[in-house]
Amino acid sequence: MANEYTDLATLKESLSIEADDTSRDARLAKALTAASRSIDKTTGRRFWLDDVPQVRMYRTRGRTVREDDGEILLVDDIGSLASGLVVETGSGISWSTVSGYEPVPDNALLDARPITALLRLNGSWGGSTSRVRVTTRFGWPAVPEEIAEAALIQAARLFKRKDSPEGVLGSAEWGVVRLSRRDPDMWNLIEQYVLPGFG
Repeated sequence: MANEYTDLATLKESLSIEADDTSRDARLAKALTAASRSIDKTTGRRFWLDDVPQVRMYRTRGRTVREDDGEILLVDDIGSLASGLVVETGSGISWSTVSGYEPVPDNALLDARPITALLRLNGSWGGSTSRVRVTTRFGWPAVPEEIAEAALIQAARLFKRKDSPEGVLGSAEWGVVRLSRRDPDMWNLIEQYVLPGFG
C-alpha cells in the first residue's frame, strides 16, 4: 500500500473486524487503494505529498490570468516549499530561471492548503507558446480530514460489495435495496475539493 488516505487499522475498526484478524487484510488493502485512487480521479488532484521534488512543465496558453499586479500561472497543487521551488521559462534544452514571482494563494501552506498558482509580479509568463518548468514537491501539505473520512467510507463500501451482487443489498428489516452509484456522504465530503471540469 502507498499513499492511501486512511489506514488498515482504522478501516478494520470501522468494519468491526478484530485487529488481530488478518484473514481479510489483502482485500481490505485493495479496497483502501481503490478508494483513494478513485478520490484522486474524481477530484482531479491528489492529496499525498511527493517525497522529493518533481519536475512539471506547463504551457502558458489557457493557464494564465491577468491581474492588476501581474499575471497568474495556474499550476498543479504544491504542498511544500521545504525542498525549494525552482521556476524556469524556455523550451528544449534552453531554460532561464525566473525570479520575481509569489505563490498564490497567500498563506496557503500555513492554512494546510496547497499553492495553486504563481504570480509574476508586474510581468507576464510569456506568450501563448511559452513553457514554464516548475521543480518542487507537488501534492497537499497533509491529507484533509474530509478526504480521509471519504476514503474510509468508500473503502468500507468496496469491501462490502461482495455482499451486494448487481448492486442490490438485502435486509430482513428493509427488504431489497438498490445501492446508489455514488455514496451521498462520500460525495458531500469530497465535493469542495473537486477541480473545475472534474466530478
